This record gives sequence, C-alpha cells and structure tokens, in this order.
Amino acid sequence: MAVRVMVVDDHPMWRDGVARDLAEAGYEVVACLGEGAQAVRLAAATRPDVVVLDLQLPDLRGDEVIRGIRGAHPEARVLMLSASGEQQDVLDAVKAGAAGYLLKSAGQADFLDAVRRTAAGDAVFTPGLAGLVLGEYRRLATTPADPDAPELTPRETEVLRLVAKGMSYKQIAERLVLSHRTVQNHVQNTLGKLQLHNRVELARFAIERGLDAD
Repeated sequence: MAVRVMVVDDHPMWRDGVARDLAEAGYEVVACLGEGAQAVRLAAATRPDVVVLDLQLPDLRGDEVIRGIRGAHPEARVLMLSASGEQQDVLDAVKAGAAGYLLKSAGQADFLDAVRRTAAGDAVFTPGLAGLVLGEYRRLATTPADPDAPELTPRETEVLRLVAKGMSYKQIAERLVLSHRTVQNHVQNTLGKLQLHNRVELARFAIERGLDAD
C-alpha cells in the first residue's frame, strides 16, 4: 500500500516539483497546497501518512500548522522541508510535534529517503540539526524522574537508549543481536508502559532523561 503524502508549500513551482518527485518514487500524493489553514482542514479528510511542510507559509506559522495537523489527524508524521536552519525554527517545529526537519538544500535522494524513514517512524534531520535538538532536550532535562513512572526492564531501557540515539529497528537489532520483531515488541511494550503513541514521542522521552548520552 503506497505511503500517502500531503505537500504544503507556498511556492507553486517548488511544491509541484516535490509532488512530482514523490509520485515518480511511488508515493501517493493526496494533497498539494500552499496554505496552512487549508492543510489543517484537509488533514482529517485526506489522512496522509506524512506531511511535507514548509516553515514559512502566508497565513500561519509553521508550529501552528504542525499542531493543527496533529490535532486533526494524530497519526500524521510531519517532515519539515525548509530553507531555514535557524536553531529556534528547528526547535519550535520539533516541540510542536514535527517528526523531522530537512533543509531544502538536500538532494532528491536524501529527500525521498527522509520521507521513507519518516513514514517508517524514524526521526529524520539534516546532518547537524539532530545534535542541536538533542542538546536542547538535554538542557531542558532538569526535572527529577517521576517515582511513580512505570518500571522498564533492563532490555527495554537498553532499546530505549538506542532509540534516543536515532537508530532504526534494524540497527538496534544488529547492535543487540536480536530479531527485528523482538526489537519492535520491546518498543511497543515500552510505548504501552509509558502511555506514548509512537517512536518520535519515545525518543523525546528518552532524550529528556538523558538516555541518549554515552
């Protein structure tokens, strides 16, 4: 079943080019538009798996669009595709719920790979931006651990630590000499215990507690 993608960018030529690249790569482009409010309205109707979203739109800020889309269709994963690599822009997008952040200077192959990985549940960032985000979450990780938080097994904690480092299921399986399905089961069990919804939220949880540090 083809991955469903919504493209939101206010530059028609750029937007159409992105949509064409996606379609030629086998993705189903369910909507292609240039305004944030319209994207929020259409999110529930078109139910995209991935939303490729520009930061600068004429009607709404990027973080407002992300929150609106996530509210209308929580299963959607938002991949920012922006010309801005400013620290605050990146952090605002991630805090609003973006699954990843890619600069428009990325090549076509890197872009298509980012969409594929975003659909698969990975947190995808242009090189250099991932470290910025990890650093910020570590800085904010000043709240003591909740004594009432569910207890994870040593293996679940080990898997969680590797998720926080941005590793894929396949990489985690190879590192821990486990099957792909076993890693998936550990992640699903951990999500259930922590009452989280996806790997992006799980990575944030781990990063906030410094589990990504060596």
